[in-house]
Amino acid sequence: MTKYIFVTGGVISGLGKGVTSASIGAILQMMGETKVTIKKLDPYLNVDAGTMNPIEHGEVFVTDDGTETDLDLGYYERFLEIGTTQHNSSSSGRLFQKLIEKERAGCYLGKTVQMIPHFTMMIKEFICYNPEEFDYIICEIGGSVGDIEAMAFYEAIRQLKNDIGSQNILFIHLTYLLYLSATKELKTKPTQNTIRDLQQVGIIPDILICRSEIPIPLKIKEKLSLHTNLPIQHIISAIHVPSIYQVPLNFIGEGIHSILLNKMNIKKKTLNTLKWKKLNQQILSLTEERSLTIGIIGKYTELNDSYKSLLEAIFHAGIYHNYKVHIEWINAREDTYFLLQDMDGIIIPGGFGLTGIENIISLIKKVREAKIPTLGICLGMQLMVIEFFRHILQIENIGSEEFGNKHPNIISQMKDISNQQMGGTMRLGKFKIQLNKSRIKKIYRTDIIHERHRHRYSINKEYSNYFNDRGLMIVGKACENNIIEIIELNETLHPWYIGTQYHPEYQSSPFNPHPLFLSFIQYCINKIK
Repeated sequence: MTKYIFVTGGVISGLGKGVTSASIGAILQMMGETKVTIKKLDPYLNVDAGTMNPIEHGEVFVTDDGTETDLDLGYYERFLEIGTTQHNSSSSGRLFQKLIEKERAGCYLGKTVQMIPHFTMMIKEFICYNPEEFDYIICEIGGSVGDIEAMAFYEAIRQLKNDIGSQNILFIHLTYLLYLSATKELKTKPTQNTIRDLQQVGIIPDILICRSEIPIPLKIKEKLSLHTNLPIQHIISAIHVPSIYQVPLNFIGEGIHSILLNKMNIKKKTLNTLKWKKLNQQILSLTEERSLTIGIIGKYTELNDSYKSLLEAIFHAGIYHNYKVHIEWINAREDTYFLLQDMDGIIIPGGFGLTGIENIISLIKKVREAKIPTLGICLGMQLMVIEFFRHILQIENIGSEEFGNKHPNIISQMKDISNQQMGGTMRLGKFKIQLNKSRIKKIYRTDIIHERHRHRYSINKEYSNYFNDRGLMIVGKACENNIIEIIELNETLHPWYIGTQYHPEYQSSPFNPHPLFLSFIQYCINKIK
């Protein structure tokens, strides 16, 4: 029978439930359990994350099937090296939408539709849906215990314990121990309160994971044990670490794998930590003597999580090449040309809207002329094309339909995409791409690739004949509709200048860095040698 592990949080949001859930999944894999997946329940009323501001919520992560999700699904994929789909993520809004559709269709036969049992049943159905017959389903509950938006989630998982038996469920609660630097002491009262809140909704945690700035003394664990009725061994210290990839091994060091063995009735197997130990040794070996700086010209630089997958993909490539990579944020709305002179490479990531666009185009021109290795992603690629057409082909005022440009438009809205409804209407998910003979084909070492997309606009194919003659080449097209997917500046004109309509960062992991980022970082290294 499938076993379930629920990860909840308290005291404050943003504690790292996603990393915690991913780490638990990784530990199960190290114990020989291969049929593991993770799901995320978010309490917000948006149907999905697609229309949410990345500065407020972080990046929108896109799955193979085109589901726009919370960034935590990126952690799940990177840690466990698994794919995720719409079955791995849901919001209150999405579940309410389905509930109302069922009510309108008469599925409830005239009954009064209520939060309990109807909405909680929708939640349980989502959690337990198991088409691939996973042995372990880890479920992260978004927000913090006590949030009114998430109360139905807690009620649903309380009910599940009775539905499937306590022997098949384990509750992990993540909390924060406040550290008062003035008195140099950890305060446990907020954690005691959040445990009380959890108990009041009928859930008693099996494991308490305590985030802390300093190691947790035994006396603090004893105090928490007294107030929570948990054995001391079940109170896990989670101090701040330089790399999130240290977390699984730190949990093992705290003995969490033994608790999982006992509580989940797992047959004892050899704990294979070799892959993770090797990864962390590589991370610890990175030094300033072998370092470089990558500039990111972004629209959402106020919050690093807006580009979480991108930062991780850069980091993965750096680890592979044994180079420490520093990030220099370049605000798209500011004149920051002076920063470019110290960059070993430039990335222009995706985004939406007119703000900062003309400044980015101006910066791209300077980057191209300075022959700095450059990667443009989605909007970044589109702006690279606009810059080339304006300054090399001398087509004045050429732009994008997205920015209200009337004519001419090198970037146009795709014909089968509607503006009438914003959520879930873009070109989303994984699509097949045919590569031409070029540097990009050498990078991928194949003719066909599959990459994930998230865009509403694309290069106007009517301008295809303008490419190639002056050095900007079309080197990849979508197999299903010939959408221009990859552009590349001839090697004689620039050492490394590539733009992609897709988002390669979504498919990078520390154990399998994306080839495009590996090549990009390699050329950045070549630049400084």
